[in-house]
Amino acid sequence: MAKRARNGSASGKRRDFIRTVEAKLPTRYGNFRAIAYEDAVEGRDHLAIIKGDVRGREDVLVRVHSECLTGDALGSLRCDCGEQLRKSMRAIEKKGRGIILYLRQEGRGIGLLNKVRAYHMQDQGIDTVAANVLLGFEPDERSYDGAAYILSDLGVKSIVLLTNNPDKVVQLKALGVKVKGREPLRVKGNRVNSRYLSTKKRKMGHILDDD
Repeated sequence: MAKRARNGSASGKRRDFIRTVEAKLPTRYGNFRAIAYEDAVEGRDHLAIIKGDVRGREDVLVRVHSECLTGDALGSLRCDCGEQLRKSMRAIEKKGRGIILYLRQEGRGIGLLNKVRAYHMQDQGIDTVAANVLLGFEPDERSYDGAAYILSDLGVKSIVLLTNNPDKVVQLKALGVKVKGREPLRVKGNRVNSRYLSTKKRKMGHILDDD
């Protein structure tokens, strides 16, 4: 039976999140279970991919991963998203306990169509941050309200976050998530995404493998 709850964000807005269904999720990286959640306000579905028993646990290894169809599914070399997702799954499998929160907010929250528009601009020499701004968006439109709710619903007491993005730590803490630490995801760049990674470091404060 679906479970409805409300979650407050740092901005004071409220959203309805609905826990819908759970199923086993065997993968090439190990055996997980998946719990689907619906954001009834935004009409998006999110997924918690869970390894082991996390309820009541502290310092649970967590990756909060925003959807990237091109990187996650198609193997695009323009970003490091797919590599970070796969590395997170391997790390959690090795640990024996952890969570990947797969949030449906493509293109740092601007959606797939606008993401491709941003790619077109990048092909003309505009960087990823400037492209979002020229399209009328903030450099990063993502929200982590859903992540905060799901972690609470799963009964996690505190987390260690798998991320290269310190701002993600700040935002989750502002939403009431107890973040006890951060573990980097060391992913080497390639000839295609070197400028993209450099822009994330310079303009968005990401901590990359050469720091």
